[in-house]
Amino acid sequence: AIEGSSMGAVFGVYLKYAALSGLTAAAAGGQYYTYATAAAEEEASLGLSFFLLAYVSLANGVVAILFKLQRGMTIIGKNPKTGKLPLWSYILWGGFHGPTFLYTLIHTELGKRHGVPVATEVLPGWWLGGRYGAQLNKPHWAGTVDLTVEFPEQCKDTTDHYLNIRCWDGVPPTPAQLEEAAQMCAMACKKGDIMIHCAHGRGRSTTVLVAAVVRAGLFNTWEEAFEAVKKKRPVVRLNSKMRSALTKWATEYGKTA
Repeated sequence: AIEGSSMGAVFGVYLKYAALSGLTAAAAGGQYYTYATAAAEEEASLGLSFFLLAYVSLANGVVAILFKLQRGMTIIGKNPKTGKLPLWSYILWGGFHGPTFLYTLIHTELGKRHGVPVATEVLPGWWLGGRYGAQLNKPHWAGTVDLTVEFPEQCKDTTDHYLNIRCWDGVPPTPAQLEEAAQMCAMACKKGDIMIHCAHGRGRSTTVLVAAVVRAGLFNTWEEAFEAVKKKRPVVRLNSKMRSALTKWATEYGKTA
């Protein structure tokens, strides 16, 4: 059986956005009540606090809804060719970016303390990791697949072939996107190492990597590939949406293209 494949992973990601939206909305409500009864000299600071909390609540509430719908991956504005986020994205979506950056940084540092590297060579020449994979300081990647919508790419300048498939955390690529990534990796791996990453190197990136190594002829099925990858990076997991996408990919595209 494939471990870590329950809906809990998807539901947990949704709760992360929804809970932050709800908590900051409640805090904004408290600030509004305080503002209504505050002395004149306190109104400016309380008004600013209310605005910031409401802003964070709204931004994460919208993301929570889009995540549930599996829509709107382009709304954050990441450029799929350069891997960069425009300035307007940080201004408009700062209430989403700030907490997301902080959470991912803390999560990554805690992972390193517990023996989870920023990226793992799960098979010779095949690396699976999170958004801080550039910390490996490898001078060259033959190919990089970036599954994030929420972070700028850090390996772009050291990779020959870059592919960005913008996915919300916990949401897999479509079967067609999986095939595009798998084809690119199967081609690029002949010239060097491959980096496939999402935010934490657990779900989105694993979904693509197991398809890619099947396409490269290293395994017959994505299930076999997943079991092999899990032995090298035990924190990987596939939720039900990811498994469904892989099953559809295998049915539609088969082992060879």
